[in-house]
Amino acid sequence: MKRYPHIFKPFRCKSLELKNRIVMMPMGTNYGEQTGEMSFLHIHYYEMRAKGGTGFIIMENVCVDYPCGSNGTTQLRMDQDNFIPRLFYFCERMHKQGAKVAVQLNHAGASAMRDRTGFQPVSASDVPSKAGGEIPRPLNREEMEDIARKYGDAARRAVTAGFDAVEIHCGHSYLISQFLSPTTNHRTDEFGGSTENRARFPRMVVEAVRHAVGPDYPVILRISADELTEGGNSLEDTLELMRYFSGEADLFSVSCGLNSSIQYQIDSNFRPDGWRSYMAKAVKETFHKPVIAMGNMRDPKIVDELLARGEADLIGMGRGLIAEPDWVHKVQWGREDMLRKCISCNVGCAGNRIGVNRPIRCTVNPCINEDEDYTKRKVTRQCNVVVIGGGTAGLEAACTAAETGCQVFLFEKEKELGGLTRYISRIPDKRRMMDFVIYLLNRASQFKNLYCFTGQEASVKQIEGLHPDIVVNATGSAPLLPPIPGLAECLEKEDRRVGTICDMIDKIAAGAYQGNLEGRKVAVIGGGAVGIDVVEYFAPRGADCCIVEMMPEIGRDLDPVSKSAMKELFAKYHVKQYTGTKLLKVQKDSFLVEQDGGPVNLAFDYGFVCLGMRANVPLLESLQNTFVPEETEIYNIGDSVRARRIIDGVREGHDILKVLENRGFFD
Repeated sequence: MKRYPHIFKPFRCKSLELKNRIVMMPMGTNYGEQTGEMSFLHIHYYEMRAKGGTGFIIMENVCVDYPCGSNGTTQLRMDQDNFIPRLFYFCERMHKQGAKVAVQLNHAGASAMRDRTGFQPVSASDVPSKAGGEIPRPLNREEMEDIARKYGDAARRAVTAGFDAVEIHCGHSYLISQFLSPTTNHRTDEFGGSTENRARFPRMVVEAVRHAVGPDYPVILRISADELTEGGNSLEDTLELMRYFSGEADLFSVSCGLNSSIQYQIDSNFRPDGWRSYMAKAVKETFHKPVIAMGNMRDPKIVDELLARGEADLIGMGRGLIAEPDWVHKVQWGREDMLRKCISCNVGCAGNRIGVNRPIRCTVNPCINEDEDYTKRKVTRQCNVVVIGGGTAGLEAACTAAETGCQVFLFEKEKELGGLTRYISRIPDKRRMMDFVIYLLNRASQFKNLYCFTGQEASVKQIEGLHPDIVVNATGSAPLLPPIPGLAECLEKEDRRVGTICDMIDKIAAGAYQGNLEGRKVAVIGGGAVGIDVVEYFAPRGADCCIVEMMPEIGRDLDPVSKSAMKELFAKYHVKQYTGTKLLKVQKDSFLVEQDGGPVNLAFDYGFVCLGMRANVPLLESLQNTFVPEETEIYNIGDSVRARRIIDGVREGHDILKVLENRGFFD
C-alpha cells in the first residue's frame, strides 16, 4: 500500500464510498439466464472479483426496454419488478466482500437484432449502427419520452435492489450514442442537426433518471469521448455535447469508439497501458467532476502514476479483471510477480461473446468463472508427471500438476521456457504476450516439486527412467510448408528473400528491417492471423504490402476487435488484398499466383509464406508404443494436437486435473 498510495486511497462521491480506486468495468458475459435474470454462476463470477479486492464493480448493461432495446441473447433485464429479488441478492453478495456496485442502464437501439427480438430496431435515424447491420426505424417524440421514462423506472428498481449507483450508457453505438453521433443521427427535427438538438434525447434520459433516484444518489455517465471514426464526434465535439446533458451527472466513465472503431473501445494489444487517459483528463478539466479512466490498464505503477497526476479519480479495468480477479489484493500485498496480466488478445472475451455469441472465456485464465479451490486438492499417492515442451500449454499443465502435489519434470529443448508465445512476443506489437510467459515462469518458480530442464531435448529413455504416471506431450507446432514448386529451394538459399514468420521474427531480433522501408515491396502468402502479423509489422514502416488468400476473406477467423483493427490498418496503408487467389510457384523475387483463372506475378523484396502451422510431435508415436496405457497416461495437448490458439492449449494444460481425477489420484 505504501508503494501505491493513490490506488488505495478511499474515494467518495455523494453517498458512494469506495475503499480503493479500482473499478471493474461493465462487460457482457453471456452468463445470464434466457429470462434476463442473473444466474448464480453469473453472481459467482462477479463475487470472485469482489473477493479479490476490487473497490467498485459496475455490472454489465441491463435492458430497460425489452425486447426492443435488448443487446445480446442473454442480456440482463431491469424492465420489470420481478428482476429485483435476484439483483438484491447479487448486491448483498458484493457488499459482503466489501465492494460497492453499480448497474449500467442501456437501450441497444439500432444495435439490437430483429432475429433475436422479433422487431425492427429503432434509432435516431434509419442508419445502421454498424456496416451490414439492419436498417432501423427512427423514433418519434412520444416513443423517446416513453424510453426515457423506462430508464427512470429501471433506475428506481436499481435503488430498491441495493445498487450503490447507476450508470447510463451514452456511448459505443447504443441508442443514446446513436442520437449524439452525426454518423447515425441524420434527423432534421429538434432532435437532430445542431449540437444542442443531438443532445436533447440524452438529456431527457438523464433527467428522468435523476428524478427517479433523487439528488443524493450517484449517477454515472459512460461516454465515447472520441468516436475515432470518419465523420464521428471528436473529443472537442463530445465536450461541447456534454454541456447540454451532463449537469445531473456525478461521475464520468470516459471510454471511446463506436462499432466501426471497436478496436479503440476494446483496446488492441499493441496500445500501451493508459493510452487514452488524456480523454478522461480533458473531461475532468472541463466539467470539474470525477472521472474514470481506462485503456489497457495492467501495470500498477502506471495506474498509480495516472492517479497521482490527477488525470483520473478512478481507474477502470475490464479484461484485466477477467484475467486476474485478485489484481487488487496481489498489488496490495506485494505479490505483483504473480499478477496474471491480460494480454489484450480479445479471443476468449470479445471473440466469444461478440464474435460467436458464446459465454466469455480467457486465454490466460482457464478459471475465469471458477474459484481456484483446485489448489487445495492434493494427490493421495505418489504421482510422477513428465511434461515435454515448455510453452504456455506445457507450463500450465506443469504448474497445475505441481499445485496438487505431483512430482513434475518438464523438458524444453530451447534454452528458455515460453515456447511460441515467447517467440512471437519479439514482434514489437505483440510484446504484451510476454506478460503471460513471465507469470507462468514466476508461478513455476514457487514449486520445489517442479523440476525444469531447459536446453535439453527429452528422450523416451530419459522419460522411462522417471517412472511417469502421466506424460504430457506439449511439443507445439512448426510452420506449415506444403510442397509448392520452388518453396523448399528458395528457403534453403543463404541470400534468400523468401521466409516464414519465424524468419521474420529472427531478423527482427537481430536488428533487421530497421528504419523507413518506403519503396520496399512485401508480399505475404496466407491471410490468416500469421500473415496479418507480417503485414502489420511492415506496412506502418512504409513498405508496399500485398497479401494473398485462397479463401474469399482475409482474417476470417479473427475476433471482431482484431478484424476491425486489421481493416483500418489495411485501408490506411493501402495494403493490396488478393482473395480467392492460389499460390502456384515460389520464385527468387516473386510469387506466381492464380487469380480469376489467370497467372499473376507478384514481385517482392521480402516474401513470406504464412500458410499456418502444423502439429510437431517428434516423440508422440514412440511414447504411445513404449508405455502401457493402463500404467501411464499419454496426454497430448495444445498445438501438438493441432495448431490452434493459446487459449486452447492453456485450457487443456489446466485440464490435467481431469486426468489426475480419472486415474484415481484424488479422493
